[in-house]
Order: sequence, then C-alpha cells, then structure tokens
Amino acid sequence: MPVLLSPHHRGHSDGYITIGLVNNMPDEAVEATERQFLSLLDSASQGMQVRVSFYMLPGIPRKELGNPRNRYSSIENLWNGHLDGLIVTGREPLSPNLMDEPYWDSFSRLVDWVEENAYASVWSCLAAHAAILQMDGIRRCKRDDKLFGIFDCARVSDHPLTAGTGSRFSLPHSRWNGVAEEDLSDCGYRVLTRSTETGADTFIKDHKKLFLFFQGHPEYESDTLLREYRRDVGRYFRGEAPRYPSMPQSYFDRDIAASLTLLRDKALRGEGGAVFSEVSAALTEATIENRWYASATNIYRNWLRYICAQKAQRPARSTVVADLEQVS
Repeated sequence: MPVLLSPHHRGHSDGYITIGLVNNMPDEAVEATERQFLSLLDSASQGMQVRVSFYMLPGIPRKELGNPRNRYSSIENLWNGHLDGLIVTGREPLSPNLMDEPYWDSFSRLVDWVEENAYASVWSCLAAHAAILQMDGIRRCKRDDKLFGIFDCARVSDHPLTAGTGSRFSLPHSRWNGVAEEDLSDCGYRVLTRSTETGADTFIKDHKKLFLFFQGHPEYESDTLLREYRRDVGRYFRGEAPRYPSMPQSYFDRDIAASLTLLRDKALRGEGGAVFSEVSAALTEATIENRWYASATNIYRNWLRYICAQKAQRPARSTVVADLEQVS
C-alpha cells in the first residue's frame, strides 16, 4: 500500500510522489473513503512510490478527527508548503448555495493554492462542483431525481489521462446535482467522458496546472452504492427522508433487484419498519461485480505518470512531509 505520512514536521520527498488527500466526508465515512483512495492509488502506482498525507477543512464538524494524535492535519499546514498532487473529496452539502457552506473560505483558498503549489489535482463530486464555482462561477443545477448507479460513459476526447481505457467504460455516480456541458465548454473546460444519463462525466482544465474533475466516483468499492442504498432506506424508515430511495441503476442482479422492488412496495403500503430488516437481509445476499475498477485504476495511473513527467521537467521544491508509517 502507499506510505502514509502526517504533516507535522518537514522531510524530503526525493523519489516519491507526494499526494495530499483532503477528506471532507462525515466521520462515519472517513475511513471507508481513505481506504478507497489508498487502494486505488496503490493499484495505480505500478512501481511509482507514493506518499499520502491527510488533511481536513476547518468548519466541518468532527469528533475523533480533531484529536491531535490523529494522522489528519488542518490544511493550514499546507499554505507554506508544496505537494505533487492533491485529491479533494466531496460531502453532503448543508446549504443549497455552496458559498454558504461553513468551510467555503478555506475551500476557495485551497483552490487558489493548488494552482501554484501542486502539479495536478483531482476534485470529486461536490468538490468538483465547488471548485468550478470558485474558479469560473459555474453553478450546478439540482436534478429531479438522484443520479444513482453504474453508468456506461463514452470517451469523447483523446487525452493522456484516458490513454489505455476503452472507448466506453462504466463509472459509479451518486448525486442530486450536475453541471451543464455548455457552461464547461464556455469556460475552457475539456470533457473527457460523457453519457446521456450523466452528462459530462469526467472533465479537465489545464490552466497553470492540471485540474481533473469527476462528477462520479471511480474510487468506489464494489459495495459502496449498496451501503449508501441501505443508509437511504434507513433514513426513509426513520422519517428523515420524504421519499423511498431509488435503487441504484445497473448495479444489482435481477433476483436481488426483484426482491428489493417487492420490499419497496411493502414499505410504500405502510407495512411497518420490519421491512428495513428484510431489506438489510436481502442486501447481504447481493454479489456485486466491480466493472469500473480497471478503468479507474488506469486513469489514476495516467494521472500519477503525468505528475512524474511534470516533476522531471521542473525544479524540485520543498514539500510538507513527515512521521511515516507503512499501511499494512
């Protein structure tokens, strides 16, 4: 696995690609998100040595992550440093207007910082929407239904980041919002993959540095959408959501999908909270094929190779590194 580091001291990064992960997910999803990105980077590294450091934005409520003994550090530690690459995750928004989020000031500063202090960056889902809002004022639009499932996307632009991928490949999506491709084109973004259902799926902006945006989640594990579906069903039964959630598209096999559809119908007839236990039991029987991992690994491998090429062309700079531990 990639080497983890905690940015409390300084060290040297010769021979390593230093990646920062700004993990904005809520506490209950933090470890799963770490695991997803570390696994993806490990598979993508293919001989390249990668060091990963973890950061959090102020303004996001935290419990254990606030413990100074934890490996997470505030992004305040980044402002006077440098990383080779940065990955920024999304989270469920608290406000319809992203600029009203409690972390907005720090997030917008991070967008500006990365243009001068990293060779390339990845912005995932809500982080992608927030970044293009900060950079170019592009606003996202709310969908009537949640875009949820596995969708086939077409490669529509030749670029080193998608070299080696097929002309079509699958990627997971889980979001209520999206951005118009025309708005992206008008502001100089280049769409790499799209589909009828998802719209612009993967896109980039190559300004001072390379920005890579995913509206979907190539990092997801096989059962991530399953766990999210179970969470959303639970919210419905607890009265926290007004509608029974849609099943992820093109995800479950026919038998599991049929069972879940029958259970949904029982719930909508008001047959009681015991249905949730039946949903959970049905989900334990599901076997999910990860149809997107190979393509996701390939894109991230190309991203790491791009960083290596940029490092070879530019003078080395000091980086924020320290306190290493090997992930077992």
